[in-house]
Amino acid sequence: MTDTTTDTATRASKFPAILQNRFVDFCVKQPTGAIALLVLLGMLFAGVFAERIAPYDPIANDLAAMLQPPSAKHLFGTDPFGRDIFSRIIYGARTALIIGLSSAFLGCTLGAIIGAASAYFGGKIDNVIQRGIDLMLSFPLIVLALVVVALLGRWLVFGIDINLILAIAIPIVPQVARVIRSSALVIRNLPYVDAARIAGYSNARIVLRHMIPNLMAPFLIMLTAYIAQAILLEAVLSFLGLGVAEPTPAWGLMLSGSATDFFEEAPWIVIFPGLAISLAVFAFNLLGDALRDWLDPKFKT
Repeated sequence: MTDTTTDTATRASKFPAILQNRFVDFCVKQPTGAIALLVLLGMLFAGVFAERIAPYDPIANDLAAMLQPPSAKHLFGTDPFGRDIFSRIIYGARTALIIGLSSAFLGCTLGAIIGAASAYFGGKIDNVIQRGIDLMLSFPLIVLALVVVALLGRWLVFGIDINLILAIAIPIVPQVARVIRSSALVIRNLPYVDAARIAGYSNARIVLRHMIPNLMAPFLIMLTAYIAQAILLEAVLSFLGLGVAEPTPAWGLMLSGSATDFFEEAPWIVIFPGLAISLAVFAFNLLGDALRDWLDPKFKT
């Protein structure tokens, strides 16, 4: 008993060093991924500490300062309501991260479980699941999200629209399930899975404890890619009036409404939110590509 406890404590003490070494290895081998990670950490820092970083209240109207160009007082200018665009972009990073991370993680997790279960059971169960996935994939991502958000409406919890997260997550599920299934088809025939069956473990335990952990590489790659897609989809839905509602700061929302009426005389009201969306999506895509090459070098071209 003492030896087991000592071994566990030793492994736990070595974990931070192992994690640090893998992080350094990733930064050295994937410099573009490291730059993308740095940008995303900056985005995360801005979202978490928005109250301390933003110089103005993002929802306070100041009609005396409406449509001010970029200056020392307002770095990115102001919108038609006199709100500071820089402050709204800082707070918008929080909105993008909460919705993007939540919806992508939910969609990827459900997709991974469904894909692994489909591969594990095979036969009629696999056939039924795959036909359902084919049906969902027949709809474009944006169309499926529009249908879901239109049907569910709004459900605000602590200011977060849960139904918007579900509307973005649901279209992600079949895409992840299809990819994970292809990897799980190889894993299900490996000796340790057969040993788990012989040991009498339940199907749920075999899928969740033995198969899913060995599918983490494709899962992490897809998670980063779909976070980018979720942020972009949230921006599109907000632009169409089906996503985040005023006065909540959101990048897509900043491109809609009165911004479309004044962008010719005040182009900064659409340029800076558009750049924020592009930078976030580009950084997540770069990180996903770097993770793919680092975790599975055979994908390098």
